[in-house]
Amino acid sequence: RVMDAAFTIPGTNRRVGLDPLLGFIPVIGDLGSAAIGGYIVLVASKLGVPAVVLWRMMLNLAVDTAIGVVPFVGDAFDVAFKANLRNAA
Repeated sequence: RVMDAAFTIPGTNRRVGLDPLLGFIPVIGDLGSAAIGGYIVLVASKLGVPAVVLWRMMLNLAVDTAIGVVPFVGDAFDVAFKANLRNAA
């Protein structure tokens, strides 16, 4: 939740987290965000989540990271896609 829905944008009901904010730091922010997302996948693996679900989680994370690297477009995508909330669910 901290990565994708920690704060509400004032004047809207849109929630954002640290993921799009970290995206403003070129390369390092996106890699750090991917590492935190990878931890969610690792915990899911240790909890016995089926392989097909783990693959989908990794795909969510890969898409989020690949598009997140693109300046500005990636930050907007991070606000909309919320891969970490999808994976935690």
